[in-house]
Amino acid sequence: MAYPVSPLATPFPALPQIAGVTPHVVRAGYKDWGRCDLTYVTFKEGTAVAGVFTKNLCCSSEVELGRANVKQGAARALVVNAGNSNAFTGYRGREAVEQIMDQVAAHLGCPKEQVFVSSTGVIGVPLPKDKAREGVAKALSAEPCSWEDAANTIATTDTFAKGATATAMVGDTKITISAIIKGSGMIAPDMATMLGYLFTDAAVDPAFLQECLSAANLGTFSCITVDSDTSTSDTVLAFATGKAGNAPLTSFESPGADAFYAAVHDVCRQLAHLVVRDGEGAQKFIAVTVSGAVSDESARKVGLAIANSPLVKTAIAGEDANWGRVVMAVGKAGEPADRDKLSIGFGGIWAALEGLPLADYDEAPVAEHLKGHDVTIEVDLGLGDGLATVWTCDLTHGYISINADYRS
Repeated sequence: MAYPVSPLATPFPALPQIAGVTPHVVRAGYKDWGRCDLTYVTFKEGTAVAGVFTKNLCCSSEVELGRANVKQGAARALVVNAGNSNAFTGYRGREAVEQIMDQVAAHLGCPKEQVFVSSTGVIGVPLPKDKAREGVAKALSAEPCSWEDAANTIATTDTFAKGATATAMVGDTKITISAIIKGSGMIAPDMATMLGYLFTDAAVDPAFLQECLSAANLGTFSCITVDSDTSTSDTVLAFATGKAGNAPLTSFESPGADAFYAAVHDVCRQLAHLVVRDGEGAQKFIAVTVSGAVSDESARKVGLAIANSPLVKTAIAGEDANWGRVVMAVGKAGEPADRDKLSIGFGGIWAALEGLPLADYDEAPVAEHLKGHDVTIEVDLGLGDGLATVWTCDLTHGYISINADYRS
């Protein structure tokens, strides 16, 4: 079922092709939706891989195998199935994943552990092995496609294709990152987000690539929420082909490593924001900044308590500056807080300072701020130097409509 494009959507960027990476898309027919739903990406030999995966204990076989195989550090292919998450499907689900891995590995002449598979969609329905086999067979001979085609193909309830890019100078060598992501609902990542993939031509040691991706995740994907639900399939993978020709990055001591990490973090932040901007039924993009916490991690937890509150999210949807709901969310977060030191604002305008409403508080400019598509909430706990920003969207009837007929 097609949904109206999010009012927070952004145009798909011009993503550069990455040397050593070739994307393809085909229709396997996992659902009756008349579009491509299988993405196949190949990598030249020598490509490094890193990944972060969901902590959901009911994860898919794709996640289990990916988590194990990423440790060997090399990749030759990626297959993404859309329309069926293949989670909670027992041995039949695992057989389907291993069939795909074997089929692609045989074609490329590589170990099956270098073939990574992701699936997204309905939980509890085994991935049809016949459709997967036929879809992969078509993909093995398919023509290369654009990144936008690949981004559209990995989508489920997304209303727009999502991509990001960044460059960095590593010594005298320019390296490029192109990335795509899908995600709209079941977003409260406990590691990453729905399905995201970063591709770079940089030469990076797998262990350092993993260090960069894990560190970037903490301040980006792990700081977004749409509905407080952590997916069974959350996966973010990074692939580095080494074709740029830079001196390999092995640690933060390597020349240019800081610039490379900054580019990875920038791309992850862009992707994370795009997922929130396509939150199911979203009309407003909300940034919640918490300062004055006892630690950065405590600030993040308080921010997520605010961002996950249905009462806060519906107030923003209704353009109601009900800052009492923010007070409630701070208090329930389970983190250190002092009612008499708490300050709350919207759009840079304080409504309450150090535990008291402002005597001259004028709600009119705040109400005007809440009419926009981009909303900010500021909270100062007054306890320390901890600081964090998390991102969410409002909660509208559109979210209910999408999820009420998701399997229709």
